[in-house]
Amino acid sequence: MKVAYFDCFSGAAGDMIVGALLDAGLSLEELNSELNKLNIHGWKVTAEKVSKHGITGTKFNVILDHDHTHHHNHHHRNIHDIKKIIASSTLDEPVKDMALKIFEKLALAEAKVHGTTIDNIHFHEVGALDSIIDIVGTAVGLYKLGIDKVISSPLVTGTGFVQCAHGTIPVPAPATVELLKGIPYRHGDIKEELVTPTGAAVLAALCTEFKPMPQMITSTVGYGGGTKDLPVPNFIRVHIGELADTCCDQEKCIDTVRVIETNIDDMNPELYSFVTNRLMKKGALDVYISQVIMKKGRPGCVLHVLAPPELEEQLGQVILHETTSIGYRSYSARRRMLERKIIPVETSYGVIRVKAAYQNGKLINAAPEYEDCIKAANTYGKQVKNIYNKAIEEFAKKKSNL
Repeated sequence: MKVAYFDCFSGAAGDMIVGALLDAGLSLEELNSELNKLNIHGWKVTAEKVSKHGITGTKFNVILDHDHTHHHNHHHRNIHDIKKIIASSTLDEPVKDMALKIFEKLALAEAKVHGTTIDNIHFHEVGALDSIIDIVGTAVGLYKLGIDKVISSPLVTGTGFVQCAHGTIPVPAPATVELLKGIPYRHGDIKEELVTPTGAAVLAALCTEFKPMPQMITSTVGYGGGTKDLPVPNFIRVHIGELADTCCDQEKCIDTVRVIETNIDDMNPELYSFVTNRLMKKGALDVYISQVIMKKGRPGCVLHVLAPPELEEQLGQVILHETTSIGYRSYSARRRMLERKIIPVETSYGVIRVKAAYQNGKLINAAPEYEDCIKAANTYGKQVKNIYNKAIEEFAKKKSNL
């Protein structure tokens, strides 16, 4: 699993994130070629080396042409405009999915702050062309660099006040605060806006964890420069590599997780699917439901969540807000796992990822990723079981070389 860890010691902004990915090896020419697939005009992108406090990194710039700049304040796209732009583009599907996920998260935050709905808001931050480039550029970069998982440090937002189209607002901006719900952050002592709404949306949408840097075997490091002169280097740093092997021996991996549980006997069954998906998107390792007979002889359910220890509070809040439960219990448990690898295989229906499990170097289990099979079945109009079987067949051909 290839991991990108964003070290946000000086905040996060969309242009800084793209700059860090460029500094870590993303080609500017390839990025520009992919961005042209959006079929929108009035922009160009550049990248330059910058030095801050003796550290060298890459500053990514979106330059708007004169006509667009002149009309910039009079044209603000809404989420439907942006969905149409992305859907009609020839970007790779994973890039489209990532970009839309970020836009939707930002749109929801802006709508909440302005007291309206996602359908009605014409929000400046997302509608602005440079923010579109930053967000799609981030998705392109992560995809082209082959990133499987994104993790971030806890954030420092800055403090003070800034001017915007609506007047003077506090730092962090209200939309940023909304986006950072459930994410660890602090203001810090610097009186500047360090985390922008776009930067917050990118990290909130894509990161599965916010914690100090885990043990990693790093292959490359990139620095993305901001525009400010600060008491600390105005960079975001991305470490790209593999998570270090934490196995206790060659056969087994052991770690500790938190088990979060709650009993429910009064919730509409239709809501369980939504709650399960919300918990998984927030970083749960697994979610499952078992049927029980509760007090007074009522049938009910126990919602079980396996969580990284640092996400217990965040996932517990999802349970309290999204279910009818008024509390939950938690305890630590040890996990013992086989070594796992995600192996992409080429099929006549595109690339399908196969999850393979090993013990002492011997293949024990292999299963195609269900979501990949579903997407291929929908794209090619085939039965999902045929896609699944084809992936197993192609995996069997190459497994002797793994």
